[in-house]
Amino acid sequence: MKFIKDIKVCLLFFGLTAVSCTDLDETVYSSITAEGTTLTADDLDAIIVPPYASLRSIYWGWDGMFDVYEESSDLIVTPARVGIGWGQQYVNMHQHTWLSDLSHIEGLWSRTYSSINQINRAILQIEGLENNEATDVYLAELRAMRAMCYYILYDNYRNIPLVKRFDLPEGFLPEQSDNKEVYDFIVAELNEVMPLLSTDGLGSYGRFNQYAAKMTLAKMYLNSEVYIGESKWEEAMREVQDIIDSGEFSLTSEFSDVFALDNENLVETIFAIPYDNIEASGSYLAFKALYGKSRETFDLAGSPWGGSAGIPQFIDTYDEDDARLETTWLGGLQYSSSGAPILLDENDPDSQLNYTNYIKSVNEAGPTEGYRFIRYEIGAGVVATYGTDVPFYRYTDALMIKAECLLRLGRADEAASIVSEVRQRAFKDSDPSKAVMTGAELMEGSTYEYGKYEDGKITNYEGGDDIEYGRFLDELAWEFVGEHHRKQDLIRFGVYTTKSWFSHSPNGGFREIFPIPLSQMQTNSNLEQNPGY
Repeated sequence: MKFIKDIKVCLLFFGLTAVSCTDLDETVYSSITAEGTTLTADDLDAIIVPPYASLRSIYWGWDGMFDVYEESSDLIVTPARVGIGWGQQYVNMHQHTWLSDLSHIEGLWSRTYSSINQINRAILQIEGLENNEATDVYLAELRAMRAMCYYILYDNYRNIPLVKRFDLPEGFLPEQSDNKEVYDFIVAELNEVMPLLSTDGLGSYGRFNQYAAKMTLAKMYLNSEVYIGESKWEEAMREVQDIIDSGEFSLTSEFSDVFALDNENLVETIFAIPYDNIEASGSYLAFKALYGKSRETFDLAGSPWGGSAGIPQFIDTYDEDDARLETTWLGGLQYSSSGAPILLDENDPDSQLNYTNYIKSVNEAGPTEGYRFIRYEIGAGVVATYGTDVPFYRYTDALMIKAECLLRLGRADEAASIVSEVRQRAFKDSDPSKAVMTGAELMEGSTYEYGKYEDGKITNYEGGDDIEYGRFLDELAWEFVGEHHRKQDLIRFGVYTTKSWFSHSPNGGFREIFPIPLSQMQTNSNLEQNPGY
């Protein structure tokens, strides 16, 4: 597929530097936008390649979406590690003590607006083409992708500027739009361009087709009660039902296939951000998580950095027969690719590398404490980053959105049927009977034992029995951990700012949204800081 190859080989300037949303006249590093170049209808695919390539930085740029959505949650943490480090910013993310200059908050804003800037530039270029009936389709695709970028910003910051043009006057400072205005713009934009978007599923792999737009719209509706105080469960279910009824997508037979090194063109992927091992690598997650000695297990060309790990309270929620535990987490005694024990001290045969389901605290963790995240397949010979495509929206998500809407609409048994379908591949090789869920079970509270966790013990037990539909929240965690879900899910289920976990205690309801980044407040007098900051 030539277009996907073009995305992968396009120079990802935005992975190297962050661009402020007010820098609307910055040079775009692409041969097709050089001064003096005359563009024609033959350049349409080339024009939209840079916007697609820029999405890689949003997702796997340092301090990207994984950190923002997962490490501020109850699933994953990067503690300060004895002898390794990692620093206060990850502690602040975990404990919800961030300020407006936190690099995660700065980075997500700047990278996403950089993508919007790229999209706006491409729109301007296409609008300048004459007598080409295909331009409306390409413009619709770009507008839908821009709406997704605004959805990411809106989900995290709410009151954001809506910049819809590239050709703006010198010194332009965008004005902030209020919460409802941004919500209405995203929804209206997606609905307006929907009829023009491709309905070819795998045939438009890596392109923002109608199904990707419907997933974005479904996410807006699913979280509408949080966003604007109005529940829209029927509307969310309608959008994903269209995806289900299309017949374009289905579950893969093996859960691990979704995250395999060669995961392009899978029947489960609705929208992917394409990467490439050589031309467009970007996922550094294995290196961020694994301890250095684990290079011997995976024959890595470089030494990992030993950071992120699963929060023990979450690891304890897994059923031992759930295959997602083993395919997602690396725990226990470790061996090299040849089967030999990996020793921390070559002179001590008892010093075998052992990942324990224990972390002392976020401020003081040993280098091998905590299970390590390995959901994305790790290839031999990798130095630091690798090129597995990101399944940004997948069919399982559409199914679970429908299930949640059914559950909240009082149709728990129908929801349980869908959840059982999703669970079946996780238990098919162990105990298939455990895949079957009932509506009554989904109505129960969470199995997560919330409370402050210190030195392996919960010191102030809070439990999860009081979480409405908490058992369904557990299902979302087991299926989507590490997939830019958890922050949003915890907020929707009322947990993000009300429960304690590991070294985190509730720190104010206003933490459901991030502050406007300090750099933006300092350079744009039109911006007003979000409440609480």
